[in-house]
Amino acid sequence: MKKTFLSIALVTTLTLSTMGVQAYTQPVSAQSNVINVLDKKVINQINVENIYNTIDYLAKTPRVAATAEEYAAVLYVKQQFENYGYEAEIQPFEYLGYTAPHTVDLEIDGVSLNPLPFTYTTSGDIEADLEYVGLGRTADLVGKDLTGKIALIQRGEISFGDKVLNAANSGAAGVIIFNNAAGVINGTLGGANDRFVPAVSITQAQGQELVSKLTNGEEVSASLKVLGAESGLRTSHNVIANKKASNKNKDNGNVIVLSSHHDSVPGAPGANDNASGTAMVLELARVLKDLPTDTEIRFATFGAEELGLIGSRHYVNTLPQEELNRIVANFNLDMVGSRDAGDLVMRTVNGQPNLVTELTQASSLRLNGSPTPYAQGGSSDHVPFGEAGIPAALFIHSPLEPWYHTPEDTIDKISKEKLQDVAEIVSTAIYDYASFDNQAPKPKKLKKEKVTQQMYFEQDVQ
Repeated sequence: MKKTFLSIALVTTLTLSTMGVQAYTQPVSAQSNVINVLDKKVINQINVENIYNTIDYLAKTPRVAATAEEYAAVLYVKQQFENYGYEAEIQPFEYLGYTAPHTVDLEIDGVSLNPLPFTYTTSGDIEADLEYVGLGRTADLVGKDLTGKIALIQRGEISFGDKVLNAANSGAAGVIIFNNAAGVINGTLGGANDRFVPAVSITQAQGQELVSKLTNGEEVSASLKVLGAESGLRTSHNVIANKKASNKNKDNGNVIVLSSHHDSVPGAPGANDNASGTAMVLELARVLKDLPTDTEIRFATFGAEELGLIGSRHYVNTLPQEELNRIVANFNLDMVGSRDAGDLVMRTVNGQPNLVTELTQASSLRLNGSPTPYAQGGSSDHVPFGEAGIPAALFIHSPLEPWYHTPEDTIDKISKEKLQDVAEIVSTAIYDYASFDNQAPKPKKLKKEKVTQQMYFEQDVQ
């Protein structure tokens, strides 16, 4: 059977509330909405209870990178792959990691503001006057001597890490960053740096009140205490399993990578982020195991995603070039089951269509009658693949659920209906390419793309 691909046209636009960018869908044909035999062959094998139960198992405790809990998840994923008949590899990698502080206090005029620490903040115990320095850009700090002071900075325009470094370079002993929208900031400075000073976040309302006092000429002093924060070498792990082409004589030499990350943030059980993606990778590995393919399908779960895509970067950066050239697509699953999130979307590094979006839009059109929209976006493990010129896309629901990165990201928030929907769309899209009768044109390699740190580290739930 000849494979058909819909041409991409920028016809319909919608706004993704978590990104503030436009998403594009294809024009559709009324006769394209036909589920084919191959789709049914895959869909009939999916057991959503398997996905749900795996999420439940993984989300009993947070799986912070380089902890015993994360490694237990790694061993579980490996064992599940092996139970399905795969040979699974655990790939260790080292990185300069971080231990979060055990004490974070901020008092201003004797009133506690309940701040949150930034990942990679340093420790310190400071009593000093506040000085407001706008957005904390280099231009905002020209001529300012912050020696011995605590810099008050508004979120926006540049990364949190750059704000802290700019303030520290001007002599600041500490930094307080307040939000530019309602809600809290769960942020990271992007990596360890000896030049950082203690840095915490407060809400928009708290920050605006302090700015008002300072601009009215009041002196505002603060006591900032961050204790227990520590940086050093850590070890995390990726887990890789391969489904080789079913017949060596029909092997087209190409590889599709289906990926997720298995780590979570401190304090969050991570049912949706990202036990959901990991559980779905495992289930689709089971579903696709014995289906005939002329394409290798590689299943990967990555560690230390929450710290800056460290595991996926290690994986991509250590592959030989000839192996990278074989990878034609990366389908990356991140937060694919929350009942409280919005609709399914795809995000590509450059916001442009590629093989993954084309296959997926054709699949979702057949299954649901409308193609899944896509837009530009970073912040997950598709980015290293996209930067290497490999067609890649993130699968996620938008807008994000309110439980994102909180202790409330638990199994009771998971929707089996959403899990079933994503599993069907992704598995049929992959098999549409990987099945023996694939006659699609070979994908073009993409231009390597770079994404700023801000895309990784300043995208928080609204």
